[in-house]
Amino acid sequence: MDRSTFISQCLQQTDNALPHEGIEKHRKMATSPFVFFRGSAPLFYADIQAGNLALPEELSLLPLTNIMGDCHASNFGFLTEEGAHGDTVIFSPNDFDDACIGHATWDLARFITSLFLTQCHCQGVKAGEITAEKDYSSKPVISLEDCHTAAKDFLTSYLDTCQQCIDTPQQRNQALTEFSEQHLLHKHWLKAQSRAANGDTFYSKSALAKAVDLTDDGICFANLPEKFAKLDDDDYQALHHQFRPYVDDHIHDIVARLNAGTGSVNMGRYYLLVGPQTSPQSQLSLCHIVEVKQQRKAAPLAYFDDLSPVNQLNAAHLTVNCQRRMQRNPDLVLDEVEWQGHHWLVRSRHHAKVGIKPEHIGLGKKATSKQGFVQYAQACGQALALAHCRGDRRSTLFEQAVVNTLPDVTSSLISACHHYAEQVQADTKALNVMLHA
Repeated sequence: MDRSTFISQCLQQTDNALPHEGIEKHRKMATSPFVFFRGSAPLFYADIQAGNLALPEELSLLPLTNIMGDCHASNFGFLTEEGAHGDTVIFSPNDFDDACIGHATWDLARFITSLFLTQCHCQGVKAGEITAEKDYSSKPVISLEDCHTAAKDFLTSYLDTCQQCIDTPQQRNQALTEFSEQHLLHKHWLKAQSRAANGDTFYSKSALAKAVDLTDDGICFANLPEKFAKLDDDDYQALHHQFRPYVDDHIHDIVARLNAGTGSVNMGRYYLLVGPQTSPQSQLSLCHIVEVKQQRKAAPLAYFDDLSPVNQLNAAHLTVNCQRRMQRNPDLVLDEVEWQGHHWLVRSRHHAKVGIKPEHIGLGKKATSKQGFVQYAQACGQALALAHCRGDRRSTLFEQAVVNTLPDVTSSLISACHHYAEQVQADTKALNVMLHA
């Protein structure tokens, strides 16, 4: 089977559409190898199963744990613990849609691959070939050498955190809550703190404030046709009836959320505006957005479905279980519902969520000459290790196996990921050809 056919079959299995049909998700993926990688997580696992990506055999012997499943450089960021119900801002994994019981090496490999794809993406942004929110044409770009250094330091940070959890198991309860002025993430951390419910810009810059309108009649979602679609009365009432028991307050408004995400851009998604029934205008900090999102099978399970009985849970239930285990203080509104023949994840959106784009970490003097890109990889290594280590809170068997195994295979793992990143770049070009076939 040639590579284009292999890609096509994998995308069709995931998205129920072939590339030449030109669905929005595939057109979005074709804009950048990094975005392609984000949208094609099942292809990564298809390549592992087929032997196209050979990871160090020793790592497959590590005890299984809860993994992200779609681990990459933009699936970490700042958020408030407990969803919109807490004020503690942490840096951590922020996407569990593909979480399951699996091999930790899969998360490690996906993240390292994404480091090399970040460099490729940033080169495209600097050249004006990839759209970004501002002009980066004069900014320096990280080098391949920076990527190798960042990959090594990511693994070192991951390894050190596992050792800390062996020495003091209570370390699993720590989180990354503060970044110095010299750190690449300092400004992002300040931005997130400012957007929390007690922050200076909560009423103007928080995810909630930017999504709603306050009127004399109350509170409702803003008129943002590129993001929100109004529902007809029947759909509105059906959603209200089905999901009211799963939220913690009055539902003021419901809309369909459009074009969100990359891997899940073609999945059903709704936003519920929840808060006190009386005078929400004066109690905006008590309001929050609850997302109702259609879930499908976690990406690894399309090709490795017999790893653990836990993975037999329905897709939404598995996501809930993994998120609760991997986060220190998970969202208070976090549940799953079966409705209209699909499984739906119900979760509170974070007021202070601040995501990280490739250009934020791979362009500019702080990223390059001041080692900011490497700093970012180190932070992700620590945050990921904590999430993995929480998979077993009764022993340190996982951590001990990592410490005994990972140092001997670091170079071969990075080399395999670099090679695979080159394959992803070729796959993105192939997708562009298929889109116009």
